[in-house]
Amino acid sequence: MASTERRGGGLFFTRPMTVVAVATGGALGALARYFLARAVYSLLGTAFPYGTLVVNLLGCFLLGVIIALVEERGLLGPEARSLLAVGFLGAMTTFSTFVYEVHGLLRDGAYLLCLGYLAASLMGGLASFVLGRALGSIGS
Repeated sequence: MASTERRGGGLFFTRPMTVVAVATGGALGALARYFLARAVYSLLGTAFPYGTLVVNLLGCFLLGVIIALVEERGLLGPEARSLLAVGFLGAMTTFSTFVYEVHGLLRDGAYLLCLGYLAASLMGGLASFVLGRALGSIGS
């Protein structure tokens, strides 16, 4: 993280170029998700969420590459990391970030916390979807 950025609150994106990088990456990531998922569905059909699966797995793979370039090789400055990891992959899929966080908990030996995070994320996500869909259906 840049010296002006902190995790978990406080200062965020105080560098204007970081904001521009996230916005640019986000726009490109959203377009990538849209077109890639459409291409996959056109090839494999829609009986299974192949498009989403491919996008999420690709996002996880790409985040792994980016993290390796940053942590192991010292490549990519803060704007490039923000453009690629936060903006592009964040818009393309949040699943890649989820997997990265799960990996971190496992790497740190926080197995029970990891299990709780997995359960809360998956079950909470499903419950939130069901609730949102129910609320969105009121009056229709």
